[in-house]
Amino acid sequence: MNQLDLASRHAVITGGAAGLGFAIAQRLLASGASVTLWDLDSQALAHAAGQLGAGVRTVAVDVGDHASVVRAVRQTVAQAPVIDALVNSAGVTGPNVKVWDYPPEAWQQVMRVNLNGLFHCCREIVPLMRERNYGRIVNIASVAGKDGNPNASAYSASKAAVIALTKSLGKELADTGVRVNCVTPAAVKTAIFDQMSPEHIAFMLSKIPMGRFGTPEEVAAMVGWLCTEECSFSTGAVFDLSGGRSTY
Repeated sequence: MNQLDLASRHAVITGGAAGLGFAIAQRLLASGASVTLWDLDSQALAHAAGQLGAGVRTVAVDVGDHASVVRAVRQTVAQAPVIDALVNSAGVTGPNVKVWDYPPEAWQQVMRVNLNGLFHCCREIVPLMRERNYGRIVNIASVAGKDGNPNASAYSASKAAVIALTKSLGKELADTGVRVNCVTPAAVKTAIFDQMSPEHIAFMLSKIPMGRFGTPEEVAAMVGWLCTEECSFSTGAVFDLSGGRSTY
């Protein structure tokens, strides 16, 4: 493992109790950071904190609810006044069905978490970073947001919106010390696969030239560097982790 310099830095990671968020927390902790995990599941948060050990705080939050995010920020800064990095990893996939069969309530839920939740977190934490003229924001998008996966219209649309929001916010903050980037993984085998049909999982694997899924640790390595001070001239950028699927 390459050593990243995150000594004395503090990161907030949404969806941090499991999956990519948990792996990212592991990587940041190994690089000297302290982390605050945000997640909807209080029991999963307690379990994750027990596994990760020292340097971990937790806050139960529904990122899709703006008021809940406001409270979470207040609770977080009461424990750790400075937020150096924000990793927006909370997400849901939604059902695997055609657009004309997509349940409207499921569409709304995917957008509520994947897009609105990310917006809420950026809206409330960016001002804190601007005050200090320093910060790193990393949004977890997906190659589906670039390609548009069939039978995953809400997920694909939400991740395309995450890419666009990243570009907009990166430009808005380009004259400050705050950098905003996103990563677009191809499929990474985590518990989120439990929300997908076997047919959809097989489709995603068929699109990856390397013939395998990514690992959470591979995503965490990229995200970790994007959270460092060394990432100083990249903003509004999209970093692929696709096993050769996405080459543009």
